[in-house]
Amino acid sequence: MPIPSAVRVQPRELLRDNVYMSLRDAIVDGTLAPGERLRDTEIESWLGVSRTPIREALLRLERAGLVVSRPGRSTTVAPFDAASTVSAQQVAASMHELAARLAVPLLTESELSELEHANSALERALADGDTEAALHEDDRFHEVLVRVGRNTMVAEVLEIATPLLRRVERLRFASFGARDSVAQHAAIIAAARAGDADAAATLSRENWLSLSYVAD
Repeated sequence: MPIPSAVRVQPRELLRDNVYMSLRDAIVDGTLAPGERLRDTEIESWLGVSRTPIREALLRLERAGLVVSRPGRSTTVAPFDAASTVSAQQVAASMHELAARLAVPLLTESELSELEHANSALERALADGDTEAALHEDDRFHEVLVRVGRNTMVAEVLEIATPLLRRVERLRFASFGARDSVAQHAAIIAAARAGDADAAATLSRENWLSLSYVAD
């Protein structure tokens, strides 16, 4: 397992979440590749934590479909799997559809501006070929609707579904096809400004279902 050079000391109060997020992000960004064996001792050295939060994090990652555990044998980064990715995509699309439907009646002018700024920043990032910034701005756009919708279960389900998608979503945001997202976001904003929650919800769902995932 390739251990990142920087040792990350985890704040005690956020230990479990930070260990989970550190491992999740390393899998999502490709630092830990599909098939990579995850050894507790190496993770301990990297993150500077005990084995208990590591095991808890690995269980969460297994539930999210990012690792495969063989009790008594090994834990490895899960391979790309088209069926699992499509399943996660369908769940994410439904959750973002619900988030938009709940959020539109509650959106303030400030929050509508947040959506516009995020979409403009996404467009700039795509024009610059900055995939990481594009992913960040796409997240920022959708997070406004999830936050304003005020349904905590939506966020919890997306925490499970999104990482599995994000591992291969870079393929889209590194391509010209990602530019469709800017126009799709603009249509969502227009529906939201018009107070049309149903249209915004449908457009949000279509935005997520339009992503095409191809494993190497």
